[in-house]
Amino acid sequence: MSIPLSSLQSIPTSYASCSIGCKDEHTLPKKLDAISAAGFHAIELSMPDLLSFASMHLRHEVGPYDYDDLCTAAKVVKAQCDAKGLKILMLQPFANFEGWAQGSKEREDAFTRLRGWIRIMEACGTDMLQVGSSDSPEEKIGSDRNRFVSDLRELADALAEHHFRVAYENWCWSTHAPHWRDVWDIVQKVDRPNIGLCLDTFQTAGGEWGDPTTESGLVDKPKEQLEVDWQKSLKDLAKTVPKDKIYLLQISDAYKLKTTLSKEPDESGTRPRGRWSHDFRPLPFEGYLPTVEMAQAVLRTGFRGWFSYEIFDNGPDGKGKDHELIPVAKKAMECQKRFLEACADS
Repeated sequence: MSIPLSSLQSIPTSYASCSIGCKDEHTLPKKLDAISAAGFHAIELSMPDLLSFASMHLRHEVGPYDYDDLCTAAKVVKAQCDAKGLKILMLQPFANFEGWAQGSKEREDAFTRLRGWIRIMEACGTDMLQVGSSDSPEEKIGSDRNRFVSDLRELADALAEHHFRVAYENWCWSTHAPHWRDVWDIVQKVDRPNIGLCLDTFQTAGGEWGDPTTESGLVDKPKEQLEVDWQKSLKDLAKTVPKDKIYLLQISDAYKLKTTLSKEPDESGTRPRGRWSHDFRPLPFEGYLPTVEMAQAVLRTGFRGWFSYEIFDNGPDGKGKDHELIPVAKKAMECQKRFLEACADS
């Protein structure tokens, strides 16, 4: 399928609130100002931002299970977004949900969180929940895909009662579903009309093509084979995933690291691609991943939905950059124009 530039002009744009701003003074209202001023249509509302805003707004510490307070704050955030013409595209990131053993405290906690997050979704006016494929240890959640499917079916059904959707994302450091093929297989088996994919240029290119633990920065296989495998993956994505099962495409690149990361998890248990994701994700064209090729594969499905920027850029050395909100947001919008031009083939 060709990708005429004219067909890309109406693609709506979003920015993940967690990925803009790095200073204490970068409050959620200031982030909203910058994202709106740059011309974005929506935000992904991140729970860490909502927690910080709730504590600031209510003038006491608000915790992740203080759902009454979080709902109060979410209504205020909705009003602020409405005033700026911003949609709240989804609430994120809902993590480590699927796979826990029946009767376990972890499973009970997962469903407690789900009920609380649904309340927050109602309060802030979004209809979509982002769920990342679990990175909990395999010894805790197992490897039986049927268990993951069953849990996500329960989640989708709970959301459907409120006319909500779930956008399931492959985190490239996930224990059981690091690739787009994995989450697409699971979504098909869940077989519910309100579950689809959150695809991500970093998660796919950084999982199948790039690798922060090798000196080359590439997956450890012969380069010719890597390219063959990568192109086949993109062609398969374009041919097999229906456009209406893609709910959004998140956009970011990655730096090639001067010092490779250890293949072992760090002291917090975070795997190398997780550490790479948290600190080394600039805008497209500032890293080295084939982000345009990934986006083209998504566009060749016929998808013309949300492009959402999720940029965690602490510089090539990971030591941080002196970000200011308005210039960062404007730079991302300028990048979007260049990115669409690069994706177009006519």
